[in-house]
Amino acid sequence: MHDCNHPSHSRSNFLAAAGASATMLLPGRTAFAQGAPATLPAAPKRLIDIHHHFFPPELLTVMNAWQAKHNQPPVGGPIGAWTPEHTLAEMDATGISTAILSIASMHNIWFEADPKTVPALARAINDYAAKMMRDHPGRFGLFATLPMPNVEASLAEVKYAFDTLHADGIGIPTSWGDKWPGDPAFDALWAELNRRKAMVVFHPYAPNCCGSLQPDINESYLEYPYDTGRTFLSLLFSGTLVKYRDVRWTLCHGGGALPFLAGRITSLAVNSRAKLDVVAPNGIDAELKRMYYDTANASYAPSMAALLKLIPVPQIMFGTDYPYVTGKQNVGPLETDGLAPDDLAAIERGNAMRMIPRLRGTV
Repeated sequence: MHDCNHPSHSRSNFLAAAGASATMLLPGRTAFAQGAPATLPAAPKRLIDIHHHFFPPELLTVMNAWQAKHNQPPVGGPIGAWTPEHTLAEMDATGISTAILSIASMHNIWFEADPKTVPALARAINDYAAKMMRDHPGRFGLFATLPMPNVEASLAEVKYAFDTLHADGIGIPTSWGDKWPGDPAFDALWAELNRRKAMVVFHPYAPNCCGSLQPDINESYLEYPYDTGRTFLSLLFSGTLVKYRDVRWTLCHGGGALPFLAGRITSLAVNSRAKLDVVAPNGIDAELKRMYYDTANASYAPSMAALLKLIPVPQIMFGTDYPYVTGKQNVGPLETDGLAPDDLAAIERGNAMRMIPRLRGTV
C-alpha cells in the first residue's frame, strides 16, 4: 500500500503556488498588503458564504516551516497577509452577511507532519475559528477541521467541535493520499456524523495518483474538480451514501466535473459489476440530486447551466473560495446568469439558512 505520509513530488509546489505566488492564481487581484485592510465600499449584507477559507497563525506557522524545509519563500499574498479584519472588509464589500469558515485541503502539512502533532493543530484551528465567532457575533460559522485520516482522533474532534464549539458541520478533504471516503476504514466516522445528522463539506485536493501536467499547470485547475468526482463515486459504489442517509453530504465548486459527466457515469455504470439496485436504489441521478453543492468558483454561466440542469435549486448554496477567489468574482456572474429572483435568493442565502438553522436569527 502506498504510504500516505509521503505525498507525491508533484505536490511539492502547492504551498508556494498558494502562498508566495498566490497572485498568479488570482488574475486581476491585488495581493493584500501587510497591516490594515483597504477601505472598501460596503454592500448590502444578504449573502451567506459557505466556502470561506481562513489561515490562523498556528496554521501559517506550520505552512512556513514546510516552505523553509523545501527551500521555498514564506507564504505570501492574500494567504500570508490573512487576518480577520481583511476577511471582514472583503465580506462587507461583497455583501456577505455570514461566512462559514473552513481550511483549504493541505495534505502536505498533514502527511509530512508528525502524526502526533496533527490533532493539536486541528484543535488550534477550530479554537481560532470559534473565537472569531465569539468576537464577531453573526458574522462567522465553522466547518470544523479533523485530524484525518486518523479516525480515532477525528472522532474526538467531532465531539469537541459540535458539543463544545457548536460547529455548523465538518470540512474535510476529498481524499487522503491514496484513500477516498468510501474506504471502510472511515466507517466509524461516518456512523457518528450520521448519528448527528451532520453537514459534511468535501473540499477538493489532488491525490497521490495525480499531479500537475507540467510545472506551470497548477493541480487546482483540473485535479481538484476531478477528485470531487472520485469522492462521489467512492461514496456511491461503496454503499456509503445508502448506509449513512442522514449525513448531509456537500460537494464544493458546483460538484467539480460531475454535472458534465453524470450522463456518462449513469450510462456506463449499468455494465459495471456494482449492484446498482443496492448502492443506488433510485438510480445514480437520484443520488446526485440528494447531494448538496456550493457555487464557489463555479458561477461561470456554462458551469451553472450544467449544475442547474441536473441539481434542484434547494440543493445549491453560495460560496466564494476566498481568498483564492474574491466574493465579487463569484457573485457577479451568479447574478447575471438569468436565475429567477426566488431561485437566486435561495442560492445566495435561503438554502444555507435551511441547512444551518441558527443563521435565521443572525442574518
